[in-house]
Amino acid sequence: MDFSAKLENLKAKVDEVVASARAAAAEDRDQLKQRVDQAQDDANKAVADAKQRTDEAADRAQSKWAQMKADAAARREDIKAKIDKRADQLDATAAAQDADWAEEDAADAIDYAVLVVSDAQLAVLDALDARAYADERAKIASS
Repeated sequence: MDFSAKLENLKAKVDEVVASARAAAAEDRDQLKQRVDQAQDDANKAVADAKQRTDEAADRAQSKWAQMKADAAARREDIKAKIDKRADQLDATAAAQDADWAEEDAADAIDYAVLVVSDAQLAVLDALDARAYADERAKIASS
């Protein structure tokens, strides 16, 4: 399996998120709403693609990763609902508190992403080690 290509795709996605966050910091709420809607559509497509791959691999012992993907989808829906609900807030204090919580959630999401990337690194190394071991065993068996 070509893990390098998958990791390059991950890097490209992170670069895209960084650029998007920088641009969004200077946008008004209408522009941000459009950006959120686009990000939600992109996330929904990614979840659908991941679900299809998960369904195809349902017989393998991948259920913990499938559950993590489902949890991530639920978190995205929760964030979208919070954004939609925000328009109903009239109290400046409540809006400021909501902004504080949203910033904390974003920081936690980034921290979680770092952990998941570390998990992915370990999973890649495990897969490479498993393949090297299998190849080694095959050589011994054919001798």
